Amino acid sequence: MADTQRPLSPHLQIYKWQVQMVTSILHRATGMAMAVGILMIIWGVLSLAAGEDAFNQFKICMSSSLGIVLLIGWSWAFFYHLCNGIRHLIQDTGVGYAIPQFVRSSWMSVIGSIVLTLLVWAYVLIAGGAT
Repeated sequence: MADTQRPLSPHLQIYKWQVQMVTSILHRATGMAMAVGILMIIWGVLSLAAGEDAFNQFKICMSSSLGIVLLIGWSWAFFYHLCNGIRHLIQDTGVGYAIPQFVRSSWMSVIGSIVLTLLVWAYVLIAGGAT
């Protein structure tokens, strides 16, 4: 084969990580996490329909440490996907494509999702919903 001295295709070691890149990856990952996490919701609804014993077993599983971590993670994925989806809807109108606005809105999606998750779980834990 001839040695053409062509440049290599860019890959993750060459790209400089930027918030826009991370938010794009997170949007896809949270979409997949929500699709898998919906199985917890389906399990809860089915156990509620199956009777008190089945629902008590569901509550025991979901109030365990692992269950709480899964529920908090699923709710963060939901809020992140929601915030980032709203950002994309706004950008679909043609607004926010300048680099500073794009970076700001990316960070707002991340911070907004964390704040919403903290608010919801503070309410759940204060109201005694996770026990």
